[in-house]
Amino acid sequence: MAHKKAAGGGVRQHKNPTGKRLGIKKSAGQEVIPGNIILRQKGTVIKPGKGTMLSRDFTIFSVTTGKVNYKRSPFSKKNQKVVEVL
Repeated sequence: MAHKKAAGGGVRQHKNPTGKRLGIKKSAGQEVIPGNIILRQKGTVIKPGKGTMLSRDFTIFSVTTGKVNYKRSPFSKKNQKVVEVL
């Protein structure tokens, strides 16, 4: 019978998992074309506005050509952030 305890699954656990590359990819004033990713996020922290759409994984991308603009929505009670392409 062994007197040393074997190294188990804890040895292979990640101490520093890799990042998911979330965040803003195009800043305000930058030119975009249809299909360009503007930002990647988890959940709808920033809502899509004119000229943008929201994908299944909450990525906001451009559907028109123009410049990126970030603003706060005057129509919502929570004063939420909105990104649009004009």
